[in-house]
This record gives sequence, C-alpha cells and structure tokens, in this order.
Amino acid sequence: MARSKQQDAWEFFGELLKERREAAGLSQGELGRRVFVSGAYIGLFEQGIRKPQLDVARRIDEVLQTGGIFERTWRKLINKSPYASYFQAAAELEDMATKICEFESTAIPGLLQTPAYARAVVHASNPLATDEYVDDTVKGRLDRSAILKDATRPMYWVILHETALRIPVGGPAVMAEQLGHLATQARNRVALIQVLPFAAGAYPQMGKPLKLMEFEDAPPTAYTEAVYSGNLLDDPAVVKRAQATYDLLRAAALSPEASLPLIESAAEDYRRCTRTT
Repeated sequence: MARSKQQDAWEFFGELLKERREAAGLSQGELGRRVFVSGAYIGLFEQGIRKPQLDVARRIDEVLQTGGIFERTWRKLINKSPYASYFQAAAELEDMATKICEFESTAIPGLLQTPAYARAVVHASNPLATDEYVDDTVKGRLDRSAILKDATRPMYWVILHETALRIPVGGPAVMAEQLGHLATQARNRVALIQVLPFAAGAYPQMGKPLKLMEFEDAPPTAYTEAVYSGNLLDDPAVVKRAQATYDLLRAAALSPEASLPLIESAAEDYRRCTRTT
C-alpha cells in the first residue's frame, strides 16, 4: 500500500519524540509512567504506528519541557486530515489494520458507502454547507474505502442492524444502489456481512456503533463514537470486553448466507418504489 504524507508526518512526530526523550535521559518506560501510558505505547508513538491523544501530547510537552512543540505539531497534523478530529486517529489505524470488525445500528459503515449515500448523510448533518465542503467530505469518506480494493486489504467483518437497511437515506433510488453495492461486496468476498434482524429483539450495546481493529505489529484497539466525539480504546481489558460484545452481536445476527437474501430483498423493495413513483 502506498505511503501517505500523513504517515510520513506522524513518523517525523515519532522521531522528534525519540530525540527529545533521549536528550532528557528518559527510557520509554520512564516517560510512559510520567504521561500515564505504557512504555510500549511510547515506542509505538515513536515508530509512527499509533498517534497520541491530545492530552498525552500535552503531558509529553510538560515532562520534556518542550514549550508546547508536540501539542502544536499534533494540532497541525490533525488539521490537515480530511476527517473529523475525533475520528482522525481511527481513520489512520484503518490503513494499517489486518482485520476490522464493525457494528452499525442505523447507518451503512463509511467503508461500504456509495457516493450518493455518503452525500445524503453529509447533507443531513450539514444542510447549509457549501458544495465544496460536501464534495471534500464525501471524497474523504470514499478515499477510505480504497483499503478494500488493495491486494493486502484487511479482513473486514460487518454486522448491520436491520434498521440500517430500512431507513431510506437519500430516497429509494439511493438505497437501492447502496444495498446493491452491499450485496456485491458480500458476493465478491470483500466483506463478511451479517444482518441483526428486528426479530432478534434486544442486543448488546443497543444503538452504539463499535469498531475493532487488529494489527500485525501492534496491540488491538476498539473505537466507539458518540455525538461529535470518539473514543479510541487501547486498554487490553477494555478491548477484550469489546471483543466479547462483538461476539455476542455475531451470535445474535443472521449468518452471512442468510443475510444476503435479506439485503437483496430490501434492495428490491426500494427498486419497486422507484418504479411506482
């Protein structure tokens, strides 16, 4: 996979961190203890594999007495990202993941969205936005999906609540295209897709999205999202609980084989709507 300028920039951040840490005479473990992360994570920051949260960058500045250079660099890198600041770190990690497991209760995940569906979602949240803003936001979302076209694409497992199939985002024509795209991605083995049907009733973490990511040379992580905020979870005990939650969702959902006819049936329902209007 081609390297991005963002990856190069974060590696520079890591090299600068290593240089300043060693100049202060601190080991990775010692710096980690002082900024309340593990020494292993300091090592991942220095390699550019993981990106620190803003509060960690600030504490590094305080401990190393750098005059705010890490906070300023962090803000500069985040501002150059096409993603919302709270999602930027998770988007960067998608590029490096070997496996992504995702649950969405009301919307199609960004990695599987069609341009028209993505545009409708962006318009709904930004009704007065300029065309340029909408175009840039949609492009950023679609650019993310390029990881599924790469020869080294991650294993991608998606669980959708049936609600996501039934909300007519953008209207019947947009939904017919979107669900047709889902079915194609499933048939082409780009993604394993399961549907959690209405009939399943209550389910774990109701209404809350969840993304799990695994990596070749870094610990797994989990990502959850709320209104204008995101949580990237690294604590092994918390990630283990999130993985157990996903296992319960997987068990409650229809199998991939049984989910495909439901997706195709919903797509056909939308096509019928377009023919009768």
